Amino acid sequence: MGTQNSVILLVEDDRNDALLAEKALRKAGISNPIIHLNDGEEAIKYFSGEAPFEDRARHPLPMLVLLDLKMPKLTGFDVLTWLQNRPELAASIPVVVLTGSIHPEDIANAKKLGAVGYEVKPVNFAQLVSMAETLRFRIAKGPDQMPP
Repeated sequence: MGTQNSVILLVEDDRNDALLAEKALRKAGISNPIIHLNDGEEAIKYFSGEAPFEDRARHPLPMLVLLDLKMPKLTGFDVLTWLQNRPELAASIPVVVLTGSIHPEDIANAKKLGAVGYEVKPVNFAQLVSMAETLRFRIAKGPDQMPP
């Protein structure tokens, strides 16, 4: 995991949720660099290499995306749809939805749009760490081994 594209992209508009997710990933033993973006619009700019993300040495394509669904500007569904229209990215960057939504239609839609996983945000830190440990296992197995 020491390669240049070993970054994890965390797309989350709630700063507290983002800090908790980062803390849980670290506690689960995930040492990859984590890049936090605040909304779907920033995520699409990042994937596209648009300013301020044009330097791929500083902003490499991620090995994994943790994506919230309900965000301002562009939603997680907008990001998933955008990725689906770019098969070269969609095929190489696994996306795990990390959201508060338990709606069956959101789960079905996210998977239909290419999400490899759908995790509902837990209510406590121990649950979040447990979820991060599952992600660590998925990362260690590689993107082709990420179960839905």
